[in-house]
Amino acid sequence: MAPEIDSFILFLATERGLSPAYQLSVRRSLETLANWAAEEGITTWQAADTKCLQEFLSGQKKRGLEASSLRIAIVHIRIFFRFLVNRDFLSEDPSEPLLSPRTGSSLPGTLQVSQIVQILDSIDASKSLGRRDLAILELFYSSGLRLAEVCSIRLETLDLDDGFLRVTGKGNKTRIVPVGGRARKALEDYLHNERPSLIKSHTSSEIFISVRGGPLSPDRVRQIVKQRARQAGLSQKIYPHLLRHSFATHLLQNGADLRVIQELLGHADISTTQIYTHVDEQRLRKVHRAYHPRA
Repeated sequence: MAPEIDSFILFLATERGLSPAYQLSVRRSLETLANWAAEEGITTWQAADTKCLQEFLSGQKKRGLEASSLRIAIVHIRIFFRFLVNRDFLSEDPSEPLLSPRTGSSLPGTLQVSQIVQILDSIDASKSLGRRDLAILELFYSSGLRLAEVCSIRLETLDLDDGFLRVTGKGNKTRIVPVGGRARKALEDYLHNERPSLIKSHTSSEIFISVRGGPLSPDRVRQIVKQRARQAGLSQKIYPHLLRHSFATHLLQNGADLRVIQELLGHADISTTQIYTHVDEQRLRKVHRAYHPRA
């Protein structure tokens, strides 16, 4: 059953242009299914019918797989079997009747504006790497970028004069995002007064680089965000995606249109962006309960 999995992963990489991380996630789901099938005496994908898939998913649920992870596994299985049918490897799709489990709405955490200001104001740009770290955090909050996007942005994608950045996000989709005034100022300061001293012979055009001259890794950027928040006196766990959530939530709270927020975040589907309306509704509920005499 392995050759078909390999062919599908190659298809995702070459024809769909999906990220290595996504390819790995799909491979794990399919190999878990294939290993289970082998234990059940099923050695070909033609023998894997709907009942077989339902039994596999039921077993995964009993083993403690969360509903959200189960949903992801079902998506992977569906796109794989659709691929097999489209390539005439199968005549029918046994995954079509599968139902995804319901999951509760998982509300993203957010920071208050005052907490973000507290972090940003605590960074001393005159100290070593202060300009770089300030530019990173300002950009996270200014433009709502993903961690991988911040790590991969390059000098040629930044237009400081007009205040725009060209970002390549999930699925290799490109979008243009604005860079706010404070973030532009921080980036200018870093690019002119600190980045040149970090450049080495092997340095490429990534905007954010380490003391060794190479691009910052996602783990290092997570560490920078965590350290700067701790130095600012915040006790809660702070991570890059929390700044992205805060960016979207604060835009919504101040009247931004949901479609605009969708475009800025690079969400393919508006339903992904709609989670922020739940965050705002939750805030309104709290205010109502706190101040209404009959709440």
